[in-house]
Amino acid sequence: MAEPSHQARERHLVHSHAHEEELPGTVNLQALEGDDTAYGQALYPVPSEDPNDPLQWSKFKKTMILIIVSLYSFLGNSALVGPSVYLEIYSEEFGISITEASGLVSYPNLVFGFGSLLLVPAYLKFGRRPVMLFSLLMFVLGLLGASQATSYGGLMAARIIHAFGSGVCEALPVQLVNDIFFLHERGKRLGYYTVCLCWGSTGPLYAGYMLAAGYSWRLYFYVEFAFACALLIMAFIFVEETAYKRVIVATPTPDSDNEKGHSQHVEVITMVPLRRSFLQTLKPWSGIDHEAEFFMTMLRSFSYFLVPSVLWVVTSFGIYIGLGALAFNYTFPIKIVAPPYNWNPNNSGLIALANIIGYALAVPFASSSDRIAAYLTRRNSSIREAEMRLWVLLPVCLIAPAGLILYGFTAEKNLHWIGYFAGVAMTDFVSYFYFSFVLAYAVDSMTANTAEMLIAMNLGKQAISFGMGIYLLDWILEHGYAKIIGGAFCAVLAVNNLAVLVFLPWGKNIRRGLYNSWLGRLHKKTSKAIEVA
Repeated sequence: MAEPSHQARERHLVHSHAHEEELPGTVNLQALEGDDTAYGQALYPVPSEDPNDPLQWSKFKKTMILIIVSLYSFLGNSALVGPSVYLEIYSEEFGISITEASGLVSYPNLVFGFGSLLLVPAYLKFGRRPVMLFSLLMFVLGLLGASQATSYGGLMAARIIHAFGSGVCEALPVQLVNDIFFLHERGKRLGYYTVCLCWGSTGPLYAGYMLAAGYSWRLYFYVEFAFACALLIMAFIFVEETAYKRVIVATPTPDSDNEKGHSQHVEVITMVPLRRSFLQTLKPWSGIDHEAEFFMTMLRSFSYFLVPSVLWVVTSFGIYIGLGALAFNYTFPIKIVAPPYNWNPNNSGLIALANIIGYALAVPFASSSDRIAAYLTRRNSSIREAEMRLWVLLPVCLIAPAGLILYGFTAEKNLHWIGYFAGVAMTDFVSYFYFSFVLAYAVDSMTANTAEMLIAMNLGKQAISFGMGIYLLDWILEHGYAKIIGGAFCAVLAVNNLAVLVFLPWGKNIRRGLYNSWLGRLHKKTSKAIEVA
């Protein structure tokens, strides 16, 4: 590799000879002379010599982008589920049943996921930055409309607008993490984003206490609106366009793998360009990618429901969101204000404390999957397999089903209220691992068309969580808390969690079979030049 210029050295551009093997998800991280390393291994993806390459951006720049998209996930989710404590108020104010009122949470929750069907192809076509700014603008206007609504229909329309706009906040952070961070950093960064996303389900706590202070339910939307405006300004200033096209050429690697026909992907740049100025990064538009297929991107995304690792992400997210954002938030306020507890309705949102505790206990494990994968990579002659990060799931996989049993029987038998909090904290603690590391595993396994995979993930998980929540109260009235939450939901969650016992020993064979199938050829054929994984 040519000696970098003096200008490049001043910018501390990083270098690497890492390369993906023929099978996606298997990466050779052997460090050669001159390579920058982490955990003693070469960096992947291989950055270009261009300071405008998002992989070469400063740590401050990357951290600010991560903070902004994480806060967006928090606000988007808290705005979505916060009004769940107002269901009885909506029922009285608009003259509707509690089940109809719950639609003000369930239907926006569905739209929240399906919004990505349009917004993800849009950010491929028009750029990450303009779509994020547009989605934040929709979020802001929808929240403003909700604060002013005077009818059930008007409130539903405003809720759908802000839910649709913010729906991209679950796909875009994952995309940006892939754009700007290296493989060894992704588990930890996705973990931070996951915590913010999941703490968004504490919205009912803040909504309940605003009501307790004597304010109208509208105040919650005013507060969300104010924070969303501030976030829009921050995004305009700091979130630069992260889509980056690399001109790739293949050259033989200088190691023994060359005999097997492997190649190293590097970019040849004869002159290191200048870094874009701050004013240039503020442009709200990014240009149109004429190679990106808008409608075919939407259609191809459905093919990812046939990919086992993606399907596992869909079920993991769908089930845990259905439990945390809907099942717990629907049932706890109903139980805790009734005998034998007789809590003040103003305290019905306190179950969010269990959510906070559960995720706070999980935060110290943010880098656990990266570290164990790096350790196993060293033992495997610097060859990293996507499944290596999944070992962190084994110690925790049965804690969440146990939490559901505890919650269900506490509600059924009217046991001590601490049972609700312990059950939720146990479930949320484990959900952090499955949100973060199953997602990271799927992204590591499928490097082609990551954006299309994210569409499938968002559609599927929102559909599952919607299905778990829309008739939840009717199911409980008919069958009881123990049978639905401690029985049916517990069984479904246990099967999902124990899927790790399938992917650990056979995940690579599944990847190989998929790669050699018609589906694998379709994804490989339609992969784009933009580096997204």
